[in-house]
Formats: sequence, C-alpha cells, structure tokens
Amino acid sequence: MTGRLFAALLVLTLVFRFWLAAAFPITGDEAYFIWWGWKPDWGFYDHPPMIGWWLAALLALGDAEWWLRLPVVLQPALLAMGVYWALPRLVAGASEERRLWAAVLVLLAPVNVWNVFITTDTPLIYFSVLSGLAWIRASRDDAPRWYLLAGLLLAGAVLSKYFAAILGFAYLVDVLRRRKSGAWAGLSIAYACTLPALALMAWWNSGNCWPNYMFNFVNRHGDAGWSLKTPLLYAVTLIYVLGPPVLWLAWRNRRPDSRVAGVDSLPLSLGTLAWLPFALFAGLSLVKQIGLHWLLSFVPFALIWLALRMTPAGLRRLGLFFAGFAMLHIAVILVVSRVPLETWQKTRLYDGIVLSFEHKALARELEPYRKDWVLAMDGYSNAVTLGYNLRQYVVVFGEASSHARHDDLVTDFRALAGRNFLILRKSAPNLDDYRNYFRQVSADSFEVRGARFWRVKGEGFDYAAYRSGVLAGVRQKYYAIPAWLPQTACYMCDRYFPGEACRR
Repeated sequence: MTGRLFAALLVLTLVFRFWLAAAFPITGDEAYFIWWGWKPDWGFYDHPPMIGWWLAALLALGDAEWWLRLPVVLQPALLAMGVYWALPRLVAGASEERRLWAAVLVLLAPVNVWNVFITTDTPLIYFSVLSGLAWIRASRDDAPRWYLLAGLLLAGAVLSKYFAAILGFAYLVDVLRRRKSGAWAGLSIAYACTLPALALMAWWNSGNCWPNYMFNFVNRHGDAGWSLKTPLLYAVTLIYVLGPPVLWLAWRNRRPDSRVAGVDSLPLSLGTLAWLPFALFAGLSLVKQIGLHWLLSFVPFALIWLALRMTPAGLRRLGLFFAGFAMLHIAVILVVSRVPLETWQKTRLYDGIVLSFEHKALARELEPYRKDWVLAMDGYSNAVTLGYNLRQYVVVFGEASSHARHDDLVTDFRALAGRNFLILRKSAPNLDDYRNYFRQVSADSFEVRGARFWRVKGEGFDYAAYRSGVLAGVRQKYYAIPAWLPQTACYMCDRYFPGEACRR
C-alpha cells in the first residue's frame, strides 16, 4: 500500500458515491430530515436537532440530491484521512504502510461503499468517531485538553442521536478499567461538556409533549420481546457491517502482540470503544431488532483495533479483500441501475419505488389539485417523499403510526376546517373510512409504470368529527405522557384538547 494507491482508491470511491448520490432519488427517511431543514427548530419529533441544522445550512444554497447528501458522500474519505492522521498520535511506532491500510479499511468498509443517504446517523458518525479518537489520545497521558475536545465532540453526538449515550457509557467503562484519578477528572470534563446539549433537549421536549422520550422509549417498541430470530439477524448484520472476515480475525488476534504488529503499545481504550458497543447491541438484540445503521458509529474503532494487531502480511490480505468486496458492491449497483424499473413489479415494494423514481409523472396527475386542495397521504414516509419531490408539504391524514407523528407538530387541522383534501393512496380505499370526515367523498385511480395509485377526494373537511374520530385516538395512543415528566406546553393537547393535559 502506497500513498498513491490510497489516493486512487479515494478518488474512485468518491466518483462512484457522487454518481450514486445524484442518481438515486431521495428516500423517505431523507425527505423527513430535509423537511426539518426547511423548517428548522430547536428540536424535532423523534431525534435531537443536529441533522436539521446541517440540512438548513445546505438548503440555503440548493436542494439537489447530491448537494444535500454531500456530508455523507464525503464521510468515508474524511474519516479515512482522519484515521491516517490520528494513528501516530494514538500509538507510537505505527508504520506508514500500517496507517494506510487502516485508512483503507475504514474507506472501504462495506456500508461505506454505498451509503450515500443523509440521516441522523451522518452527524452522529462524525462526532462519535472524532470524539472517540480524541478520548483514546487523552488516555495516553490524561491530558485535559484532549478530554475537553472529546467532550465537546460528544456533545455534538448527543445533539445528533440518542445512541451517543453508548459512547458516553464506553468512556465510563474505560475509566473503570484504567482506575486512574486523572481519568476520572477527564471523564468529568467530557461529561460536563454535554450538559448544555442535554439541557437544550430537556427544555425543548418539556414544551413539546416530550416526543423524543415517547418515541424512543415508549411508542416504537410494540414489537419488542424475547426472540431467537433477532440475535441471529444481528449476528449477520454485524458480520456484514464490519466485513465478513473481521470477527474471525479479531478472535484470532484478540491477544495483543505489539512485536508482531510493529507498534510500541496498544491502547486499552481503543478496545473498549471497539467492542463494548457491539456487546451492548448483542444484549439488546435478544428483545429488539438492531438496525444496520445503529452500528456505523463504532465500526471504525473495530477496524483500527484490528489493523494494529495483525501482521503486515495479514493486514495486506485483509485490505485486498476489502478492495475486492468494494468492487463487487460497485459492480452489482451499476448492473442494477441498468435494469428496467418494471423488473421489481411483482415485489411488494414496487409502488413505493415508483413513488420515488417516477415523481414527475405523479406530479402531473396531482397538478389540478395542488393549488386549491390539501394534499395528503396515509403514511408519513410516503407523504414526506412526495412532498420533497413536489416541494410542497403533504399532510398525513389518519392515525398512521408512531413514525408519522412529526406531522402532529407541523399540521394544525383546526386551520383546515372546510377545506377539500386530495388523499393519495397506494392501496384501494374503503370510502366509509372517510365519509365521517367530509361532506362528500369520491375516488378514482391512475397507473404509473404498472403501479396503481388512488385519489380519494374529500370535500368539506369536518374538523370536529376528525378531532373525535382520529385525534382523540392519537392522543390516547401516542401522547400518554408519564406524570413524572414536567410539561410547560404540549401542542397536541393545547391545540385540540385545551384544558385537558396529555398525561398517562
């Protein structure tokens, strides 16, 4: 591995990622967070506000797909260069070739090859990896300035996603392992840096029905329970995310031998950050399915850990495997991109694929209604995807799910009383579900690329009926806020049920 070869891999992957970011339409999750950027706030329904702030800055200069995805398109390259720069500051004696191979592993980690989708994980990964590297550097000599930097970056992670708590917990375990007074002082500095971020989140949530708490700890866990399937899925996910040989090689190289690796010492803190989070997720997988994206903040630590333990020959073989595996990913994606859309027509995802890829055809079908009718859909992911493509907010009509609740903050149904609604659906409607809420209801359908969509036209929206028939159930199901949480305001009850608290 040479600097020139590393630069070539960097350029090749960036070219591919820029192409993919421009060619692939915005997904439902991305559209959701883009709406945060269009309407920035101090907080949002299910996560802290960082990605909304980033997207607000990007949207000030444009709204093209590749531009809004720029932070994640550049992420593997920036993290790989960061690892190359950081290694000699973390461990003494790391050779130039070892630094380059460690950077290549981070650059070509399987998900880093194709993940160009900007979500809350994008800032979380930046802040978590950089905070962790600063923490490892601080552990060498308990330097307060590095603990301070680790803490400031941890605060950024806290404002990005709640999984930052796992990194903070790893710092605590690391200090318990080291048993040094300087480490305890450093942990205090790092934790103190997060207090303003935590205070901001508590302040915003207390004035907005505590939606972060309700979503992350109450409303989204209806499917949780002991299972044999979810741990197996987690094991497969972990094997893929790290790279198929990594867990086996990690086990083989679990006992550090700095003479073989050619470095002077191997930091214990790195091992804690590399493997403790995955162990915690393994325990959680017994009752909950672990999302692939949950793991991404901790993958670089595991790859650095392994790169510092392997023999030079073994590291070269692993790096070459990563390069070949990356080329396989690129080849498959290029082939799939040339396949006609109708290839997927018999899958249950096809109507959603058409909704994303054929948004111009859908816009033509909706054009007569866009000015005077309220556009709506029955699910939040579809609504925000359509809304992004139309550059017009699309309301969620009906109860939907725990993932549709940000619309509760945005849409005030009181102001829509008497309006006409055009509700786009991907399945045939039962008009009886709508008659209670409109003076008159009708429906028709149209087809785009073999996918059928239905337009439910509701004229004369009856807000009072909708309040009792839908919003009352939403309040009872999703806004049963525990009495021990202090509230200064709550949009759900303040708007629709004044004088009645949203309480369990």
